Amino acid sequence: TLDAAKAAGVTAVIASDITTIEYARRIGLEVHISTQLNISNTEAVRFYSQYADVIVLARELNLEQVKAITDRIKSEHITGPSGAPVQVEMFCHGALCMAVSGKCYLSLHENNHSANRGSCLQLCRRGYRVTDLETGYELEIDNKYIMSPKDLCTIEFLDKMAAAGVSVFKIEGRARPAEYVQKVVSAYRAAADAVEAGTFTPEFGASFKAQLSEVFNRGFWDGYYQGARLGEWSSVYGSSATMKKVYAGKISNYFSNLGVAEVLVEAAPLKVGQHILIIGPTTGVVEMDIPEIRVDLVPARSAAQGVACSIPVPSRVRRADKVYIFERK
Repeated sequence: TLDAAKAAGVTAVIASDITTIEYARRIGLEVHISTQLNISNTEAVRFYSQYADVIVLARELNLEQVKAITDRIKSEHITGPSGAPVQVEMFCHGALCMAVSGKCYLSLHENNHSANRGSCLQLCRRGYRVTDLETGYELEIDNKYIMSPKDLCTIEFLDKMAAAGVSVFKIEGRARPAEYVQKVVSAYRAAADAVEAGTFTPEFGASFKAQLSEVFNRGFWDGYYQGARLGEWSSVYGSSATMKKVYAGKISNYFSNLGVAEVLVEAAPLKVGQHILIIGPTTGVVEMDIPEIRVDLVPARSAAQGVACSIPVPSRVRRADKVYIFERK
């Protein structure tokens, strides 16, 4: 509930239902207007500005249309509840729904799992055949994943989004693992800082594509921002990530004075030089190459399953954090 969210320290909620918006405002919880309201013109911005300082525009707009809206926000001084000009928020990266501005009820209709409650079963990502019900003929299509869009990726033209007046960049990451958050957010943080400093170039943005490709994705496209009129569809089921995690073991101890972690190797051997991820709910993600392994304080090139070994780590880790080998597929 909204009351529980506020009590937990949530500072803002994204909402489209007007009663939810009204109640959030009543209890003093800031609202960001959701893309599901499909706001695509200045008059809609003007109406919803009474409720929110931040509005997520429709994902189907191109940057020229976005700029026309943000220019009018400035020239007509359209302000939110705080009295400051309304900020425009837009998606910059992540999975895209096949439906207009995310208003899809396929999962709810077929399986009673609501996307708006965070439990979409992603039926659109499956392969489908198109059959003529009168003749029984199957239609030949280029791609059986006809309802599964590629992921949005704007890192090569983030400067154009900023120039169009977008001031809040939204990364989609529902149910994504910790390394996805770490890789994607760090890439866009660096790109946004470069835009702000005036040093951003398309080549600089493109340099992060390999990093973004390492974690979950269905292939990338620009969305509708640069004038595309039709979507681009994934050609594979599941992830096209270039890297995979292989569970190796867990942290059994951490010695802060030495900067050393003890690892209980459980599922796959660890070797000097391996690229690993240490992941935990408080630790987040520690990404590193193993510089050294010791078994019973004796230097070793590897540690087999069932062995407890120690490795130097660059930052604090915690007991029960999981250790993964991060390697090419």
